[in-house]
Amino acid sequence: MLDFFISYLPEKSSFLNLFSYLSTRTILSTLSALMIVLFFGDKFIEFVRSIQFKQKIDDRGPKRHKVKDGTPTMGGLLIIGSVLLSGVLWGDLQNKYLLISLFTIFSFGLIGFFDDYRKVKSLDSKGLSMVTKIFFQVVFAFIASSLLYYSANSTAETNYIVPFFKTVSLDLGIFFIFISVFILVGSSNAVNLTDGLDGLAILPVIIVTAALGFIAWSAGNLIASEYLYIPYIEGTGELLVLCGAMIGAGIGFLWFNTYPAQIFMGDIGSLSMGSFIALTAIIVRHEIVFAVMAMIFIIEAMSVILQVASFRIRRKRIFKMAPLHHHFELIGWKEPKIIVRFWIITFIFVLIGLSLLKIR
Repeated sequence: MLDFFISYLPEKSSFLNLFSYLSTRTILSTLSALMIVLFFGDKFIEFVRSIQFKQKIDDRGPKRHKVKDGTPTMGGLLIIGSVLLSGVLWGDLQNKYLLISLFTIFSFGLIGFFDDYRKVKSLDSKGLSMVTKIFFQVVFAFIASSLLYYSANSTAETNYIVPFFKTVSLDLGIFFIFISVFILVGSSNAVNLTDGLDGLAILPVIIVTAALGFIAWSAGNLIASEYLYIPYIEGTGELLVLCGAMIGAGIGFLWFNTYPAQIFMGDIGSLSMGSFIALTAIIVRHEIVFAVMAMIFIIEAMSVILQVASFRIRRKRIFKMAPLHHHFELIGWKEPKIIVRFWIITFIFVLIGLSLLKIR
């Protein structure tokens, strides 16, 4: 928004023109989101505790989790609030990618809000039905994907990039929308399933977001895109501002969410963050690289799918409990060890994903 007003200033206002640079706005977006969360974190925790917005722990989970019963939740409000505010303040509101990203974060966060609200008000851990959540996720994902498809100015914005090949890409046509919907819904729910231990999901999201921010900048920079042999997509660099805000908000939230957590992000945080990283990957046309970088989320989601399928078909469980992090708890791993090891695995997969950019 400030970039818009600065564009009308006379050229002699050189100091204020500093705020028109993408690098400056990204740094300020990161810092502003970080400071908002750190400054209001304690106050927000006390507020949600005072209005009884507390997490109800599922009785089917590991017994050691019962000590977390009553922990304040809906911390995702603080995350997406600071991200949206920083994005609007420092981002270029004439950039379509930024606007679609803001819409996606808000809409998926809205689903998470109603899910969390139902949980805290009904004093159970179920929230909205799975059918209801998936329905609205598909609706909002379809809107975001359609906006990307019908606003595309070139095939580079919708073609499917095949890794390891410099010039090979597939024209998806209208199927771009349906594939994007699947990725958005899948990613948001995968992050949601991963968010079962203190700080387990938030740092992997931060790491993946940082990598995607680099790819977004590279795709929007003619020289960098040519060097990495990736399609040049004008305007994607603006996503770096929003990635910075997400990183800042995530780091700030981790201050309160690290073991033992003072607050949980709830579905409002996990769904919105999961949808944002997926949308960024879709915009920069690197879905396969994203799948590699977000492998820990995919593994967590697949553990649930395989567990349910195995029990229904064979009446046997593959894991002691799903998602996978609960399995490790039940075989004796301490929570902090699981968390840190999952962080390390994410870092490794992100490095592998980034290396794919140059393997052509």
